[in-house]
Amino acid sequence: MEEKKYKILIVDDEPDNLALLYRTLRGKYDITKASSAVEALEILKNNEFNCILSDHKMPQMDGVEFLRRTYEVCPNTTRLLVTAYSDVKILIDAINYAKIYRYIKKPFNPDELLHVVEASLEYHQLKVDNENLIKDLKELFSGTIKAIIEALDAKDSFTLGRSRRVTFYSLKMVERLHINNAEKGRIELAGLLHDIGMIGVAEDILNKSQKLTQEEYEEIKKHVHHSVKILEDIKQLYEVIEIIKYHHEYYDGNGYPYGLKGDEIPLGSRVIAVADAYDSMVSNRAYRQGLSSEEALRNIEERAGTQFDPALVKLFKEVLPDALKEVREYEEKMKIKENVPSKDAITIEERH
Repeated sequence: MEEKKYKILIVDDEPDNLALLYRTLRGKYDITKASSAVEALEILKNNEFNCILSDHKMPQMDGVEFLRRTYEVCPNTTRLLVTAYSDVKILIDAINYAKIYRYIKKPFNPDELLHVVEASLEYHQLKVDNENLIKDLKELFSGTIKAIIEALDAKDSFTLGRSRRVTFYSLKMVERLHINNAEKGRIELAGLLHDIGMIGVAEDILNKSQKLTQEEYEEIKKHVHHSVKILEDIKQLYEVIEIIKYHHEYYDGNGYPYGLKGDEIPLGSRVIAVADAYDSMVSNRAYRQGLSSEEALRNIEERAGTQFDPALVKLFKEVLPDALKEVREYEEKMKIKENVPSKDAITIEERH
């Protein structure tokens, strides 16, 4: 059986350069040619590629802008820039905005070009394998995750549906962040499992109707460590656990359990922190009425830069209206299907 070839799109407005790229790569890869960025974007509407290799200096649209646009269309495709320039700003823009894997300096040696392309495709394959791993993990643990959530809901009935809502809000945010599918999958699993450690907290503390004492608050804070202990033997969940470990860290460094701050906190943890806090604030408990959505959002905005990542607070505000509509529609369907009322929860910070 013939081995399937990787598909590469090469883009250059100079016919001789395009021909050289084609001759260098055609023996090993399935090559599609485009003589302009505009033509290449049209090709991308109906075709998928493992790698896009573009010249930098082109009319209508330069290579950096072109590759930036391809990132919006196909973020998991590997991007390479061929350039005669070594200007630092150009290269920084190519890395930061176009998300290129490498740049290739003109004039290039064909063997060197092949080596860089091969390395980029190995990197691409690694990302694909990671995404498949996350997909397999979700399928493998779907029954286990469902059982864990149901056990947590049974222990404290007011948490019913909470993990799913937090996960839903989190995914609505990451859809706008242009991150790869593997990272989205990890954030989804982390959202579903982020409070699994509450199983290890005494029921009399979880169900207490008065303000928590300092000692009781410290016990509840241990749920993060409980979560890690429950999941740590599942080696495939290592990166998911890393998100769960830090979802109570504060952007200003005053959170727990490790006191991380800013970008030290994984992106997934920062996303879940906002979604988790919002869902808690709007939820009802026996001892207090939940806030309105507007009040909760104002509360979160006031904590931007202290408890929460300001950029993610802004993003959450943008996605919230549509997210709330979809959550209500889903929960109405579930109430009709299961004939049970939905109940809610509150974060330990609010209780303390």
